[in-house]
Amino acid sequence: MIGEHVGFVRAVRVAGPGREFLPTSEPVDLVIADGVIADIAPTGNLRPTGVVVDGEGGWLLPGLWDHHVHVLQWALVAERVPLGEVASARDAASIMAFAPESDGRRVGVGFRDGLWPDEPSLALLDAATGDGATYLVNADVHSVWMNSAAFRREGFEPVASGMLREEDAFEISRRLNAMEPDRADDAVERMARAAAARGIVGLVDLDMTWNDEPWQRRVARGFDTLRVSYGTYPQHLDRAIAEGLRTGDRVRGAAHDLVRVGPLKAITDGSLGTRTAACAHHYPGEIGNHGLLTVPPDALVDMMTRATAAGLECAIHAIGDVANAHALDAYARTGAVGTIEHAQLVAHADIPRFARLGVAASVQPEHALDDRDMTDAIWAEQSAQPYPLRALVDSGANVRFGSDAPVASLDPWAAMASAVFRTRDGRDAWHPHQRIDIDTAIAASTAGGSTTPAQISPGALADLVIVGDDPHAADERGLRAMPVRTTLLAGRVTHGA
Repeated sequence: MIGEHVGFVRAVRVAGPGREFLPTSEPVDLVIADGVIADIAPTGNLRPTGVVVDGEGGWLLPGLWDHHVHVLQWALVAERVPLGEVASARDAASIMAFAPESDGRRVGVGFRDGLWPDEPSLALLDAATGDGATYLVNADVHSVWMNSAAFRREGFEPVASGMLREEDAFEISRRLNAMEPDRADDAVERMARAAAARGIVGLVDLDMTWNDEPWQRRVARGFDTLRVSYGTYPQHLDRAIAEGLRTGDRVRGAAHDLVRVGPLKAITDGSLGTRTAACAHHYPGEIGNHGLLTVPPDALVDMMTRATAAGLECAIHAIGDVANAHALDAYARTGAVGTIEHAQLVAHADIPRFARLGVAASVQPEHALDDRDMTDAIWAEQSAQPYPLRALVDSGANVRFGSDAPVASLDPWAAMASAVFRTRDGRDAWHPHQRIDIDTAIAASTAGGSTTPAQISPGALADLVIVGDDPHAADERGLRAMPVRTTLLAGRVTHGA
């Protein structure tokens, strides 16, 4: 049934936003017409029309969104060596010695060196990998460990650590992701189908490139599996303004409106793992290292002012508390509309400012568990709140969930499980006072976010997902493993049925 337009959904129980307005908790039927929900009533009270999906008592939610994805980089993860479980620099180097080559490069991804007992070095990686150009991309993508052959190939001066950080690392990632368009687009198609299989109907693509061109190409090629909002980076802001790109406009030349221009994305500090997130207190053992502001505050205000005047919303990467404060200040000074991406360490006084300024908090709940040990070690002396979630929700902020894939897997059920339970793998809940309820987690996983979620109601878009279990009754493992039966995009089947 993939690609078919559904006219009727039978016998589903509503588990997402909108259920509170229904007259019964018993199964309901839905009529879908022209891509929207035309009617809802208790099962047996509406006449079936068109293609029918039998929900068989499954649970219905609005289609899910991932609000922060690096699409091509995530699509290519399957072609690269996973290093997420590697416990030392020596082990990582040894694994890469036997890694397969692609385009003359050996690429590993997902390592986390913050708690390794040994230090990455050029000499260590050279000894293991020899003359084969070798690249290890940190899980947070803010650093890349390379051997001498890779430095020569890329034209960078070798450094003793073998590590490139921040903009140099981003440039290496851009080069690693540059490939023949058909191969790249095939990988994105596979990624989109896998996303639909987890109930996803839309995402925000923040690949670090000029995203307008590849999305024009993909739409012309027939891409129609997901809704996409794609970002623009500061180095392309002049071009975006000159070409008239405005947030919300459909990609140029498209016959449908699934793919649209998204926000200006600006990275204003580093990351926890690379110890470059801009923080009020220095990093342990590194007096004077408070992280790095990669965009000065005045430059950020100027950039956001220009974007806002041109009709572009903003998405501001801020991880440390200093970076978050400057980002909030910039929103206050410019009147810009948009998000702060990550918000991993926020001063207590700044948490209420998100709601007051109308700035959405685009957060990645899985990162809290990925980073819990590093946070406890590296940010132990920080006075701000690490990974606030309940605090943001309670303050009235609009919270939106994402994965930052490939930093975490593109799976909204994993994000919800981490937000609701703040644990995985049987460990005790981490900062349990920051847990949220499942209804808020579902709302944050829809297009509008926690305060303005997508609804299941007449007139709403028929972006829907039917799952096999009640999310309200699921434990942590059950939520992560949620069986997705059917995904509909404007009433068209993109998965299952």
